[in-house]
Amino acid sequence: MRLDFAPMEGITDTIYRRTHFSMFSEVSKYFIPFVAPSQHLCFTPREKYALDPEENRDIPVVPQILAKDAHLFLWAAEEMKKRGYREVNLNLGCPAATVTSKGKGAGMLKELEPLRRFLDEIFEKAPLPISLKTRIGFENLSEWPALSALFARYPFSEVIIHPRLREEFYEGAPHIQEFSASLSAFSCPVIYNGDICRPEDGKKLMEACPETAGIMIGRGILSNPALPREMQGGEKLNVSEMRAFHDALYEAYLAKYGASVALLRMKALMQYMSCCFENVSKAKKALKKANNAPAYLQAAENLFSACTLKESPAFYWEK
Repeated sequence: MRLDFAPMEGITDTIYRRTHFSMFSEVSKYFIPFVAPSQHLCFTPREKYALDPEENRDIPVVPQILAKDAHLFLWAAEEMKKRGYREVNLNLGCPAATVTSKGKGAGMLKELEPLRRFLDEIFEKAPLPISLKTRIGFENLSEWPALSALFARYPFSEVIIHPRLREEFYEGAPHIQEFSASLSAFSCPVIYNGDICRPEDGKKLMEACPETAGIMIGRGILSNPALPREMQGGEKLNVSEMRAFHDALYEAYLAKYGASVALLRMKALMQYMSCCFENVSKAKKALKKANNAPAYLQAAENLFSACTLKESPAFYWEK
């Protein structure tokens, strides 16, 4: 089974991807969180670092582009080609209000005609193969048949579908029926994305939709970095490798950014990683309260030494 790592802005950064790949190499593709080219035709320092071929050497990465103007998408795609990338991914799935209010990401799903013109232009001049990551509509499931018919007209290298509406964000169950019904609409591989947190989630999805070409996972891997290995029949996550992964990430962030940024990055990651442990409430509170490196490291040590892994470690929504 092909398993990809979803792009998550501000979290699955260069250091995270590199560290994860060095310790858990079962991921087929790591998608770089989107770059958003501006009218000035330049990347930010953060985007340049994320796209640096040396930083991504030997890692199977795919850059993602967020743009509503075809000329900006094409400029960015050409820059990816210059850097040696072999494909780019078009983001039509981001549900954030700061993105959709500008008509980007899932905001592009609202109007078919502007979307058609955009796709016509980028495929007429594309310097690289283009894959698509999309939701199944903006606010109503009735939008998906027309959207999927439109997408099927273009030679996407693959289509990654998160079967929720933009208005649903990450709430409620994914619309598996709509996903399954659309599989036959595309001649390219179709990848599933959404709420895969345990090996049994992937098994259930593949039983229901056997024509699915692969699965893209985000929060499930952030919580359990060994999830792709487990889904392929490998060994379960253990505390010692979780601790080693945590320590490698912390040291890398500390070396690159210093103590204050390393603290912020690790606290964000531990919101996910702590999901894998039993009786973790007290430890999570200590991690959240930690406002300096010694306090954080002590809280992390207490988590790893005092809390046990769940029988089936997995991400969960904390209400």
